[in-house]
Amino acid sequence: MAELVHNTQKIKEYKELAKELVSKMTLEEKCFQMLHGAPAIERLGVNSYNWWNEGLHGVARAGVATIFPQAIGLAASFDEDLLESVADAVSTEARAKFNMQQEFGDTDIYKGLTFWAPNVNIFRDPRWGRGHETYGEDPYLTARLGVSYIKGLQGEDENYLKTAACAKHFAVHSGPEDIRHSFNAEVNMQDMWETYLPAFEACVKEAKVETVMGAYNRTNGEPCCGSKFLLKDTLREQWGFDGHVVSDCWAIKDFHEYHHVTDSAVDSVALAVSMGCDLNCGNIFLYLAQAVKEGKVSEEQVTTAVERLFTTRMKLGLFDEPKKVPYNAINYTIVDSRAMKEKNLDTARKTLVLLKNEGNLLPLDKNGIKTIGIIGPNADNRRALVGNYEGTASRYVTINEGIQDYLGDDVRVLYSEGCHLYKDRISGLGKENDRIAEVRGICKESDVLIACLGLDSGLEGEEGDEGNQYASGDKPNLSLPGLQEEVLKVMYESGKPVVLVILSGSALAVNFAEEHIPAIIQGWYPGAQGGKAIAEVLFGEFSPEAKLPITFYRTTEELPAFTDYSMKNRTYRYMKNEALYPFGYGLSYTTFEIENVALSSDVITKEGVEITCDVTNTGNMDARETVQVYVKAERENTPNAGLKAFKKVALAIGGTKHIGIHLGIEAFSLCDEEGKRVVLPGTYSIYVGDSQPDRRSEELTHKKPQCFKVTSNEYLELS
Repeated sequence: MAELVHNTQKIKEYKELAKELVSKMTLEEKCFQMLHGAPAIERLGVNSYNWWNEGLHGVARAGVATIFPQAIGLAASFDEDLLESVADAVSTEARAKFNMQQEFGDTDIYKGLTFWAPNVNIFRDPRWGRGHETYGEDPYLTARLGVSYIKGLQGEDENYLKTAACAKHFAVHSGPEDIRHSFNAEVNMQDMWETYLPAFEACVKEAKVETVMGAYNRTNGEPCCGSKFLLKDTLREQWGFDGHVVSDCWAIKDFHEYHHVTDSAVDSVALAVSMGCDLNCGNIFLYLAQAVKEGKVSEEQVTTAVERLFTTRMKLGLFDEPKKVPYNAINYTIVDSRAMKEKNLDTARKTLVLLKNEGNLLPLDKNGIKTIGIIGPNADNRRALVGNYEGTASRYVTINEGIQDYLGDDVRVLYSEGCHLYKDRISGLGKENDRIAEVRGICKESDVLIACLGLDSGLEGEEGDEGNQYASGDKPNLSLPGLQEEVLKVMYESGKPVVLVILSGSALAVNFAEEHIPAIIQGWYPGAQGGKAIAEVLFGEFSPEAKLPITFYRTTEELPAFTDYSMKNRTYRYMKNEALYPFGYGLSYTTFEIENVALSSDVITKEGVEITCDVTNTGNMDARETVQVYVKAERENTPNAGLKAFKKVALAIGGTKHIGIHLGIEAFSLCDEEGKRVVLPGTYSIYVGDSQPDRRSEELTHKKPQCFKVTSNEYLELS
C-alpha cells in the first residue's frame, strides 16, 4: 500500500490563503459558506460549491459510473490493496466527471469532489439496515479497510487531494433506523474505545481523512453533531484532527425537534458550531448569523469553521490555475471504460464467499449438463446487484444474464422468478404462491438448479429510502422474506442438485439451506458485473477466496435487544452461542497448508512479535488465501480471540510462499473499564490459520489454526 506524502509547507500555505480570503467575508457570507450548497461570492472570486457527494462503492447519484460491489462485499475480500485500488478507480472517475461537469457549468448536488465515504461504523447487529454500507463487525478489519479506502480516494499527490474522503458516522451509530433522530446510544467507555472508536481513530491518524461526519443519534446524552466528548475532546484534542466536520443531513434540527437538548433552531446551530461542526448538510445554519448576533456563538468560531472549509477546497485545487492541478487532465472517457469494467469484474470475483460445498458439487461441469434451472426473485434483480448509495451502470449483468451469457447455446437455461422477493404472490390478481407450478416444472426438466434468493436495498437500507418495504430500513428478523424458503424446499425436494446463491448485504439465518442444500455462495450486492462473476465461479473459472466480515447467526432470538449498545453477546468477539457461519470463514476450490509457523519471541516486547510461515497451495487450482492471525488474552472477563492481522497470498498450484506478519504491541492490548488501552502482564494465545479459532470454524473447515503462547511481563499503557 502506498504511503501518502504530505507537503506540510503547502498545507500551511493553503491555511494562510484560506484565512486571508475568509477575512474579506461578511458574517452573512461566512454563514452561507457553511451550508452544503455554498453559494458563489462573486466579488471575491468564489464559485458556488456543493459539498454533498457520495462514493461508497463508486461515484453515486450523478449519472453513469462504475458500480463496484457494495462495501460489505469489499470487506469480504480481506484485501487492503484491493480497497485502495477500488477507491483510486472511484476517485479517477470522480475527477473525470467533475472536469466534464465544470466545463459545462454544472455545480449541482453530487457534482463535487468531497465524498461522504467510507462508512466505518461497526455492524454490531445483523438487523441494522445500513450494515451493508460498512466493512463488517470487527474494529480491526474496519480500520484497515477504511484507511485503505481513504488513501485511494485522497490520492498520492503531495500538493493536492484527488478527492476528499469522509469517515462517518461519528460515532456509536448502527440503528435502529426508525428512531435514529431521537435515539440515545448508551455505551460504556470500555466498549467505546474497544469497539466503536478504533476505526475512526485510524482513519484520522493514519489516513489523514479530510472530513468526519457526525451521526444523527445522541451518544451518552450528547447529540453527536454537537458532542463535546466526540468532537472536541476526542477528535480535535486527543487525535489532532485537522480537517473539517460535517453534520449528517438535517441532523442539527434534531437537537431541538427530537433530542430536546436545545430549545430552538438558533440554540441548535450555536451548540453545533461551538462544539466544532463546520459544515451543515441541510439548511439550518441559515440561523447561524442570528446565533452570533445573540451572543450564543462567537464570530471567531464561525471564522475558524469557514477557514477549515476553504482549506479543503484549496487542497482540492479549486483555487489554483487549472494546469497546476494534475487531476484536471483526467478525461471523461475513462468513466465506464473497458478498463473500469474489467476492474469491476475482477473486484466482484474477490468478494464471493463459498459457505458450503458438500461433495465438491462446485464447480459445475457444463459439459455434463444439458439443462440448468435458475429460480428465485434475485436471479434477475438489478437492485440486488448494487445495494444503496449507488450510481448508474451502462449495463447490469444479473445472475440469470451472467449464466446465459456464459453458457451460450451449449446448455439449455430455464428461468423462473419463483416468488416475489417478499410478497406472497407475483401477479396482483393471482393466487398465493402463483409461480410454484413453474418452479416444479423447471425442477423436473433440469439437471442442476441454481436458487437465487436473499434481499435487496428495498428491504435493508437507510430510514426513509424510497421503496423500503419495512419502512425503517432495518430487518425485523434474520429469515428469508416471503415465500423464498418455501421455494427452496420445493427445489430441494425435487431431488436435483441445488446451488444456493444469496444476494444480501447482511447475515441471514439460512438453517434449512445449511442442513439440506449441498452448495451455498454468499454473493452480497456484487456490483454491476456481479452476475458475470457469479457465473464464472459456478463453473470454475476461478476459485472463491473471500471470507465473512460478519457473523451469520442461527436465530433472531439469540440477539440482544436492538437498542442495547453493550457489546455483550454481540459479534464473534463477545458471542457465546455457536455461529451458523463464523466471522472469517470462507471455503475455496483448492486446499492450502500453513506450515513452519515461527514467532520471533515468546515474550511480548514494545516492538511486538514477528510471525513467519510458509503457505502452500496443495490443491488443483490457482487461488488466493487469507492468512488470519487472532490474539486472545488468557484471563477472565476478556473477549474471545480477536483478529489482529491478515494477509492475502496468491499461489499457483503447488506453489509455496514464505510470508511475514508483524503483530504490534497494540495487538495484545485491551481497554479497561475507563477506556484506557493497556497490555497487562500474563499469557496470550496467538492463533495463525485461515479462520478464527472457534469450534464451529474447525467443524466447517476440518482444520484448526496453530496456537502459540506468549507472555507479557510488564504493564504497558498505550493511551
